[in-house]
Amino acid sequence: MFARYLFIVSLWTLCTGYVYGQTRSDAGRAAADWRTAADIGPVASQSEAISATAASSTGASRTGSSHAAANIGGGIASLANDAGQVWKEYDISAYSARVTTTKQPQQAIIDWILRETGYEAWHSEPLGILTANSRALKVYHTPEMQAKIADIVDRFVNAEAAAYPFTLRVVTVDSPSWRTKAQSLLRPVPVQTPGVCAWVMAREDAAILLADLRRRTDYREHSSPYLMVTNGQTTVVPAMRSRTYLRDVISRPDLPAGYEFQQGQVDEGFSLDFSPLLTADRRLIDATIKCEIDQVEKMLPVFLEAAASTTPRNRVKIEVPQMTHYRFHERFRWPVDQVLLVGMGMVALPMPVDGKPLVPGVSLPIGNTPARADLLVFVESRGQTPLSRSNPPSPEREARTYRGRY
Repeated sequence: MFARYLFIVSLWTLCTGYVYGQTRSDAGRAAADWRTAADIGPVASQSEAISATAASSTGASRTGSSHAAANIGGGIASLANDAGQVWKEYDISAYSARVTTTKQPQQAIIDWILRETGYEAWHSEPLGILTANSRALKVYHTPEMQAKIADIVDRFVNAEAAAYPFTLRVVTVDSPSWRTKAQSLLRPVPVQTPGVCAWVMAREDAAILLADLRRRTDYREHSSPYLMVTNGQTTVVPAMRSRTYLRDVISRPDLPAGYEFQQGQVDEGFSLDFSPLLTADRRLIDATIKCEIDQVEKMLPVFLEAAASTTPRNRVKIEVPQMTHYRFHERFRWPVDQVLLVGMGMVALPMPVDGKPLVPGVSLPIGNTPARADLLVFVESRGQTPLSRSNPPSPEREARTYRGRY
């Protein structure tokens, strides 16, 4: 009996010592971790602060999950700068204060930086960071990239450039025969999209061409003639409507008819995005034009059998839409004192064929509306507003050549 008692006491002592040792071991590791974090001290720069935040987030992620989806490396003391990357912040508050049409004016600057530098420059080597709020644009990249970004930011924050509004006209004619008479007024510019043509012309010639087009019976305007676009901002000219149709039929024994129709919905019409930006010397215009057209040509009927409580063999009709889609997205550069004309070619007419206009006030031709039309886009800079002309122009710099990038 005494031997059994000694065995129990020894076993209890051994277990108590193991638990106490584990507790001290865990506490020692926690203290070591605390000392390691304390030894790091305050970060010396913003880039190191970002790195420390990323490292702590990585550690928290590994602690919270017992099975990581991928191997995660340890934290680093500073951002990689193997290509000589530097951190810079650009003050864009002057530009943001002028823009009242959107809650995120800085997004236009980011979009133009991505257009100019390419998306791959921020998702591959060398390491780069691009972020912004309404007050500042923060960039971490090479000095060469910083020089490009500084030029783009200057084009946005320039107060005189903001005084250059643009007009945008979207018109259609049923036949491309207008080009025969207007050939002497047009000067072609390169276009990459097949079937699309673009020209530049003097403002006086553009006024003559518009007057001739308005005299045609097949001429229609799809945007307001007083539409003004601010430099650096994106304007969307939409004309879309939803169209419902019977998409399918499903069996429903709980209903009196024994079946139920499923409705589908398609959107038809057109949407045109326009984003202009003057160069720093205000001699040239950079602009992106994006056009999307969706047209329901017709609804194809399909007859299906649906069992009903009254008639075992009941045929019902559903519809399958036959649609045409058109997509265009390009970037242009032309002199500020000239007018850009983009001819999309014979595309799907940006209005439904049932004769109901998408834009209130847009006149339709008499009779059946054709399924195709020549879509034309006129872009013109209106020059400086009278308020800004009182200010002397800033020294002009040589404009950079366009590299053909979208």
